[in-house]
Amino acid sequence: MTRTPVPADAPVPGLWEELVTSALLGTDRRTPPGCEPGPRAPAALLDAAAAETVRRRAGLCPARAARRPEPAPEDPRPPLPAAAAHRLTMLLTDRPGTAGGGRRGTAPDLMELLPQWLATANARGFAAPPQAVPALLDAARGRTDLRPAALTFAGPRALWLARLNPDWRFALRATPGGGTALPGPEATERVRRLWEEGLFAERVALLASLRARDPATARELLASTWVTERAEDRLMFLDSLRTGLEQADEPFLEQALADRSRNVRATAAELLSALPDSALAARMAARAVTCVSLDRALSPPAIAVEAPHECDAGMERDGVVAKPPSGRGERSWWFGQLVEAAPLGTWSARLGGRTPEEIAALPVTDDWRSDLHAAWCRAAVRQRNGAWARALLGAPTAPEAGGPGAVSLAERAKLLGTLDAGERAEWVAGFIATHGLSEAFQLLGMCGVPWAPPLGRAVVDALNIARDAGSYPWSFSGVMGLAERCLDPSEAGRLDGLLAIPDEPEDASPGAGGYWAEAFQRLVRTLRLRAAMAEELGAGQEERRR
Repeated sequence: MTRTPVPADAPVPGLWEELVTSALLGTDRRTPPGCEPGPRAPAALLDAAAAETVRRRAGLCPARAARRPEPAPEDPRPPLPAAAAHRLTMLLTDRPGTAGGGRRGTAPDLMELLPQWLATANARGFAAPPQAVPALLDAARGRTDLRPAALTFAGPRALWLARLNPDWRFALRATPGGGTALPGPEATERVRRLWEEGLFAERVALLASLRARDPATARELLASTWVTERAEDRLMFLDSLRTGLEQADEPFLEQALADRSRNVRATAAELLSALPDSALAARMAARAVTCVSLDRALSPPAIAVEAPHECDAGMERDGVVAKPPSGRGERSWWFGQLVEAAPLGTWSARLGGRTPEEIAALPVTDDWRSDLHAAWCRAAVRQRNGAWARALLGAPTAPEAGGPGAVSLAERAKLLGTLDAGERAEWVAGFIATHGLSEAFQLLGMCGVPWAPPLGRAVVDALNIARDAGSYPWSFSGVMGLAERCLDPSEAGRLDGLLAIPDEPEDASPGAGGYWAEAFQRLVRTLRLRAAMAEELGAGQEERRR
């Protein structure tokens, strides 16, 4: 039976599939429809494929038109002044490079100034220029530390754009309701639906937002699904109760002490110990006082410690971890956990009515001093107790540079966090004046921006001393970086005398003078740039007042 050739211009059902099959197998094995076998078959296959492609495109039925996106919401905040908008563009497009030999050069690092610029712009209530929102989202995508300030400044347009670009979905996850306005108190059903059906990140954001404005509602929402949540999710949700922690949280946290997850139990116990009037705090105090007593037979009186000999079931239920880390003795491990969870008010009555300063100054027998003071440090931080923090920090001029209770630089920094900004800056300034900058980096990170004048002067004086001594300037690069961001811009004038390359002492590090001159030049330029930024953002407020 002779096969009748099909004209190339006649549509054949399934022709495209036949052509694809011939192309895959080869024309020697599979002659395409409408073609004769032989050397012309490959060209005929390509001709047929081209014709079919045109036919398929011409015959394509148009799809139903998609719904146009809703217009971006208006931002009611006032626009940036023109100079500030131009500055923002510069900050967002800066890509700092490194000078030769690992030097940073004398040019300011603009990206490091962006967080401060955003904080000021948000404090003054400006709206982001619409054309800058994509760059803001890109910057926040790459730096999580920028996200809260960047999203606040970018406003509702950022969320509108985030729904159109998967790369910016983090903005929706960071906003309760997936980028919609947080349901108000009257929209209980919407809150409930989001909590039960939302993505994990959306639920975390919702719980955190509710906790900030209505702790009781957030707690009730969490309790409603607690038993069905995964252990890792329960831990994250429980951590949100740190915001607005109150005595009313105690019953829920007591139930969490029986959780099947050890980490959840430990977090619940930590939160309860931060409530001095909780039952757990009372139980821990009762255990701790049996371990600590005042030995009046000694002169002067000293604190005697008898650490627990076992970790019983009750202690474990209250959050004491039975197994110590490698290299740590069991008894000291259990003892430290009991003391840090006991209310600090326990110790005045237990130790003869003494003040925290007097207690911290007491000797401790049998080498238990470091364990006891370290536990008190952790308790002072957890309970936000400024009186105990001051006692454990001691004077910044003390020969042992942290006072009686500081077991590490990290502990000192945490203790400083319990004090107000002015007292914190004063203590760190005294520390630097006495001990220099070699150990001050962590402490400086705890101080408010801009640094108070006494602290700024102490830092500049210490840097000047190091410069005159010919020390390695790169040893102070971290402090220099902090000074660029935190020193009050008004201090720039005091630094003009440090911009020249100094005479190098005989024992100075080779080339140190040039490095110091560059570092101070960059510091001065950065301070003056920060002053200009503040002036540009302040200009808009002046215009609004008029």
